Amino acid sequence: MITVIFATTVLLTSFLLVFFVYKKHEQFPISLQTAIRVLQKKRDYAPFVGLAEKLGYSARDKLLIIHADDLGLARSVNKATFDALEKGVVNSASIMANCKYINGVKNYSENKPGVDLGVHLTVTNEWKNYRWKSLMPKSEVQTLVNAVGEFPVGIKNFVLRADPCELKKELQAQVNKIKNLGIEPTHVDSHEGALFFNKNLFKVYLEVGEKNKLPVFVPKGVDAHFSKDFPKPKNVIVIKDLYIARKGLKTDKWEAFYLNAINSLKPGLSQLIVHLGYDNDEMREISVDHPDYGSKWRHLDYKAVTSVGFKNALEKNNVKLVSWGEIKRVLFPN
Repeated sequence: MITVIFATTVLLTSFLLVFFVYKKHEQFPISLQTAIRVLQKKRDYAPFVGLAEKLGYSARDKLLIIHADDLGLARSVNKATFDALEKGVVNSASIMANCKYINGVKNYSENKPGVDLGVHLTVTNEWKNYRWKSLMPKSEVQTLVNAVGEFPVGIKNFVLRADPCELKKELQAQVNKIKNLGIEPTHVDSHEGALFFNKNLFKVYLEVGEKNKLPVFVPKGVDAHFSKDFPKPKNVIVIKDLYIARKGLKTDKWEAFYLNAINSLKPGLSQLIVHLGYDNDEMREISVDHPDYGSKWRHLDYKAVTSVGFKNALEKNNVKLVSWGEIKRVLFPN
């Protein structure tokens, strides 16, 4: 009887822990072991020491990457992101290699040598009428796609089926696609964070970054994967303070959210992620029935980070903008 009660208690506790992490991070599935490590804030790796100094700053400086996701998704996204890059408020972005508007990014980069562009590794869909497919033939990545070659909707559906070997092929194909456009990527990150929540798939993400000598973006919490048996590679940059608009943010609080983010920055490296676009017919058609990160959302992000108030907040707080390209040169000097 005691054994049954104990087993039931362990099972219930495990469920509650996983559910708590799921609700907190808005992602699923995640292993019990990782959930416990996240909750315990347990970290078994040495942080990158001296990054600020290697970038030419002091440990007391507030360093910030202002990063725009989803380049290539739509003309609206491209134009808004290019404008924010030109205005100097956004200083980094990443490209979805599977989207049909990446040639617009190619043309922009040809006229802007040195622009900071990474690869937004993509393995999931979220839009109702606009889906992207694998770059690899579907016969070679059957666990990643459906019958017509489209990625699954939702992180859970991806994680439960994905084979690491097939995933490595697809992620490398996406990096190669960007390189073949004549763009030398500065880093890799993960669309919807889909590559963060299963250790075996996360390892593939890191391996692709290491193979291509690229910094790998890892947010705080995901670093719970690292352990003595799974040491953190040197090209992984863990961002402890990450700022991004979340579901439920009220329209009239949008600019205040970003101003508060800048005003609360701490010394060290932080990242602010935005999703830019114009609220126009193209973007509204793409994001129909999907207000989160949709047309209006992206326009609010664009207006917030290109506002005079946002720029003044950066200056007032003496924020130093750094890019993934600068970090890449520190990690891979040759």
